[in-house]
Amino acid sequence: MLHALIMAGGAGTRFWPESRAARPKQLLKLAGERSMLQATFDRLLGLVPRERICVATAATLVPATAEQLSELATAAIVGEPCKRDTAPCIGLMSLLVARQDAEATLLVAPADHVIEPASAFIAAVRLADALVNERPSRIVTFGIKPTYAAESFGYIECGEPLAAPASLGAKPIAPTYQVARFREKPDGATAREYLASGKFFWNSGIFVWRAATIVEQLRTRQPEMVAQLEKIVAAWGTPRQAEVFAAEFAAIRAISIDYAVMEHARDVAVIEAPFNWDDVGSWLSLARLHGADEQGNTIVGRHLGIDTRDTLVRTSDDHLVATLGVSDLLIVHTPDATLVANRHDEEAVRRLTQLLAERGWKEYL
Repeated sequence: MLHALIMAGGAGTRFWPESRAARPKQLLKLAGERSMLQATFDRLLGLVPRERICVATAATLVPATAEQLSELATAAIVGEPCKRDTAPCIGLMSLLVARQDAEATLLVAPADHVIEPASAFIAAVRLADALVNERPSRIVTFGIKPTYAAESFGYIECGEPLAAPASLGAKPIAPTYQVARFREKPDGATAREYLASGKFFWNSGIFVWRAATIVEQLRTRQPEMVAQLEKIVAAWGTPRQAEVFAAEFAAIRAISIDYAVMEHARDVAVIEAPFNWDDVGSWLSLARLHGADEQGNTIVGRHLGIDTRDTLVRTSDDHLVATLGVSDLLIVHTPDATLVANRHDEEAVRRLTQLLAERGWKEYL
């Protein structure tokens, strides 16, 4: 059966001052009336019942996550005691799912993506599920057709095209290819080469595989990690669960699933995503999601502007932001902090949060 894992442990520091340690990006309403976490959950309900959806997040975020996903059982939300990147997270959750369903197929979906329409996403996941059922050793991922030479994404190089599984009929839902190899985030010149070749996708970070398959892949490449995870699972549901989880998870070396498995796996298929995808990586993503007016301004909330161009304003409906004779600004208002920045220097937002920490102003983090 198909199960789904939502990975919801990100910090989203680029969305300061709205994103805070207790309220990271996935808990914010950046693209609609529901938070990004809730929108991800809603989308997955079109594929699997809530009983087969689980969430991995930080231990400190479990209460807020449970509040936003009140439909989920408490046991379905797992709070990691410390950050150890995606491979340990996926390994642990795969072991827990496989303990319930030995032949489980697992969809892994980050909580901070905007994907539309949901129907196209559902159709693509069903294709991935069929590809895995056709060959249980296969790993399936989703590639995003690049629209510019991005340096902030990993890339997937396509190999030979694959036929649609017979179980879905002759008509393919989306083009599917054997993966030639994964490429890490490139420099500008290399990214331009990738774009020009037409053979590369952006790596979406969304996967479908048998839970048992990914565990075995990790066991081959990261045997010590899997041994530590198995100790955690052995204590799961016992009085020693919290103690063992904290000790063993902290001892694991942090590593991403791309480095741990994907760069070495041989039987990997990539589906060209038939849906629109945005990883909402920074405040300027709102311009793509909400559009801009004739002056190039993107406004979310109450704003009054005169001679204002190419500016993004994020505020609330009960707090007016007024701008006069400005351009190329990023303005984000929250009850206790307001950010005014050059919209072309978004990386400085992350540096700003580091400076806040250095100064001990933790009330703003």
